[in-house]
Amino acid sequence: MVDLNKKVQYVKNVGPNRVKLLNKLNINTLYDLITYFPRNYEDRGVAKRLSDCIDGEEVLIKAKAITKVTEIFARKLKMYRLIVRDGETPLTITWFNQSYLKNIFKLGHTYNFYGKIEIKSGKYEMKSPIFDESGENKNTGKIIPIYPLTYGISQNTIRKIIENGINEVYENIEETLPEYILDKYKLMNINDAIKKIHFPENKSDFIRARYRLVFEELLGFQLALLRLRENYKYEEKGIEFNKDVKISDIINTLPFNLTKAQLRVLEEIDRDMESSKPMNRLLQGDVGSGKTIVSILASYKAVKSGYQVAILAPTAILASQHLENFQKTLDSFGIKSELLISSITKKKKQELKERLANGEIDILIGTHAMLEEDVIFKNLGLVVTDEQHRFGVKQRAKIASKGNNPDVIVMSATPIPRTLALILYGDLDISIIDELPPNRKKVDTFAVGKELEERLNNFVAKQIDEGRQCYIVCPLVEENEELDLKSVTELAEKLKTEAFSKYKVEYLHGKMKPKEKDEIMLKFKNGEIDILISTTVIEVGVDVPNANIMVIENAERFGLAQLHQLRGRVGRGEYKSYCILKYMSRSKEVKERMQIMCATNDGFLISEKDLELRGSGDFFGTAQHRNSRNENSKFI
Repeated sequence: MVDLNKKVQYVKNVGPNRVKLLNKLNINTLYDLITYFPRNYEDRGVAKRLSDCIDGEEVLIKAKAITKVTEIFARKLKMYRLIVRDGETPLTITWFNQSYLKNIFKLGHTYNFYGKIEIKSGKYEMKSPIFDESGENKNTGKIIPIYPLTYGISQNTIRKIIENGINEVYENIEETLPEYILDKYKLMNINDAIKKIHFPENKSDFIRARYRLVFEELLGFQLALLRLRENYKYEEKGIEFNKDVKISDIINTLPFNLTKAQLRVLEEIDRDMESSKPMNRLLQGDVGSGKTIVSILASYKAVKSGYQVAILAPTAILASQHLENFQKTLDSFGIKSELLISSITKKKKQELKERLANGEIDILIGTHAMLEEDVIFKNLGLVVTDEQHRFGVKQRAKIASKGNNPDVIVMSATPIPRTLALILYGDLDISIIDELPPNRKKVDTFAVGKELEERLNNFVAKQIDEGRQCYIVCPLVEENEELDLKSVTELAEKLKTEAFSKYKVEYLHGKMKPKEKDEIMLKFKNGEIDILISTTVIEVGVDVPNANIMVIENAERFGLAQLHQLRGRVGRGEYKSYCILKYMSRSKEVKERMQIMCATNDGFLISEKDLELRGSGDFFGTAQHRNSRNENSKFI
């Protein structure tokens, strides 16, 4: 059998230079390489007639060269232009700074071109397409996998390296599923599945390969969850919180009414807390559904029963926001809440840790700083993890280990259909807040094309002039050679100097240091920034009631559930709020997805539609997936 742990450096076409780039993509071994799945595919196999194309469509065109390549000087660029003909319809093709093309194309020869069609005044154009001479089929004439990249490595290079890796292992990978499972569910064998998920010859190959790999991953996942559930049965006895401490006592003091969904979930949590079995519960609710107040009320019961509470948040600014909410509700009951984040002084940290160990602090709210060994609770009884997808299982377990079988609540604002939640969180009981408070304002959502950009900018400026603030979200941090998307830094510079030069514009992205991100978000919250340009790091962030506009660039690059999460950043104050989805693609699927977002604010409905449209293929090719592979499954 082949050694899947072999260093990727020794795969053909890698070597010492490219290995560093592959390591950046978390590809360290031969196993990592062959399981680095495509994030998408391009069908370059079936040619389309120009007359049948629509503007903005990416297509394969088979056409004859009717001119030679001509060189044109435009500012600092050299343009190379070729005219080809598909039947009676001419197509003008342009490349930039690629002088070698002058000697490639021959008059009268037929070539395949794959790229985006632009139709201007009835004339067809294509910029920088991928091409082959007819019959070659190196880059066209087949289904091509598209991989997540890092700067310095191209799609062609990574495809070739992965192909070499697969050629090295094909027919030598040990089967991981028993024969009867393969037969019963008509599954492709592991060798063919690995090969065809990367290089399918047709759509059927891809579907069967994906089905096999998803089946194995979910089977391994379920077996691991069953093992966890079995372990729970033999755990030591959990905490039985005081039945005489009534959550209803604090509910009656709140300045607002809880929804029926919140009351139902509180009953489930109250029942768990009073039982001898350790609580492990997923609290799921749409953005703005009121999960935080549920965690505050559960914390009240824990503290009044004689225990401490740990609230783990993904960012310092969100932790600070939680502290405000906890103190506002619980201070009058004599409950002391404190904040532990990395930015507080060493002296204050030490003093806080001493008070925590002495039991003088009832509720500790913090970030990863709470996971340090010297953070010791006197009597930890309840752990609440906010935005659970930002924390791994080990981190959840580490904070829980600071108590003696404490109850655990895991909160998520990412709506997941119940059936999928049962698969992903089979080790947890599930509570769902499926109702929004009556005072929650609906966010009006609009999907617009590039042609409405100026009108949109004028609308944003008008809102800012009236005292509001705006988020603009980009899918990338740096320019990607293969995708026509504006990076955060580039877009920020453009807007600062052009459309919004008279406003205060700042940017935020995941590569910034945590302290920098917190400072920017705090300035935005305090109204010192008019427009915040950001990646999805603001998906989980601080409430800014004054921000009432969310503009999402290249919205087609996001899943529906993620678009809904981003939209949830606005509509948190008294002002009418808007979400503007800017999209470039003209495809039917993109338009359908945009229509869903405009038609509903129901996160659970959106997540179901997202699952229908995107399918389980979204499990592949993402950093989150690759970093959380199930250890019980040899592949995936």
